[in-house]
Amino acid sequence: MEGEINIEIDEDKFKQDAQWDGLKGYQTNTKLAMEKVIENYQHLWRIEKAFRISKTDLKIRPIYHRVQIRIESHICLSFVAYKVYKELERQLDEKNAGMSPEKAIDIAKSIYKIKVETSATETIEKVIIIKEEQKTLFQLFGLI
Repeated sequence: MEGEINIEIDEDKFKQDAQWDGLKGYQTNTKLAMEKVIENYQHLWRIEKAFRISKTDLKIRPIYHRVQIRIESHICLSFVAYKVYKELERQLDEKNAGMSPEKAIDIAKSIYKIKVETSATETIEKVIIIKEEQKTLFQLFGLI
């Protein structure tokens, strides 16, 4: 038949290859001990997560500045924002909140505070909490 394809599997090669299943190799130019290399590699996901957060949630890029001090300030502010994000993540975890920092931030964005000046000396301020999740967030951090 024209265009017919025959496939054969070399069982010996298949079995030889199977001996490497589940093994992982590391190649590095560091002088660290083997155990340290493996330990550091196991924490790589945290570094990758930090870059993802800085690029997406914190929007560190693009940088539209040209002057060195402004570029450094932009990066410094982005780092501070990342530290605040990580502290929020730590506190939510510590309080067993069951929500991600992204969710907490979205909820916080929907909370408003109004300020009414009734006279030259009197001002009334009120935080508007409408949804249950807003109340939960306020209670988590002892704001109610």
